[in-house]
Amino acid sequence: MTARARRWLWAGLVAVLPLALVAGGPSADDGGRTGRVEATVTEGRGSPVEDAVVSLTPLDGAPPERRPAAAVMDQQDREFVPHVLPVHVGTAVTFPNRDNIRHHVYSFSPAKRFELPLYIGTPAAPVVFDRPGVVALGCNIHDWMLAYIHVLETPYFAKTGRDGRARIDGLLPGRYEAQVWHPRLRDGSGRTARSMTIAAGEAGQISFAVSLKREWRKPRDPGRYQDVQGG
Repeated sequence: MTARARRWLWAGLVAVLPLALVAGGPSADDGGRTGRVEATVTEGRGSPVEDAVVSLTPLDGAPPERRPAAAVMDQQDREFVPHVLPVHVGTAVTFPNRDNIRHHVYSFSPAKRFELPLYIGTPAAPVVFDRPGVVALGCNIHDWMLAYIHVLETPYFAKTGRDGRARIDGLLPGRYEAQVWHPRLRDGSGRTARSMTIAAGEAGQISFAVSLKREWRKPRDPGRYQDVQGG
């Protein structure tokens, strides 16, 4: 049996065991010392949830020190891109404005209060997100612009795509608390949690069924920009 066939076989076996960890191929380039988790987030009758952040926090000690990679929150066609950006604590995020009009980016969130006054192009200095939490972003000119930066203390996280799936690699053996977050989760804390155990060289699956609030944003009104800046 080929390696690819074995992977498909294991995927079928664990489909009915969301929290079970199963034997699989080792993570790339680590000699099988670490494991991985593939997560699925759905709502309703199994519809995939995009932009959910799945994270794993070690329960048997602090995670290894990692230098946070830089990240980017774009502004394109009078929208923030991406809508949800997960980052590790200490990450420097740049806010390029790729539109031919000015934006005024701000946040009043306790995890990071900041303001980037009206500008075009890319500000000289990035914004460093040095406290964990959720940072809601807005534009002082375009009220419909909305995005979130989810700042995590753990380096183990991933965001789901349109298929509702995410994969977290490089997990050291041990116990973890798995959490999922989405800006429209109905529960008051905005997250759910599960415990799971990772063994060296093993792959696991975890699934979350969530309930989301209906999305609502102020309607787009490009004409307001003309009123404020005269074109």
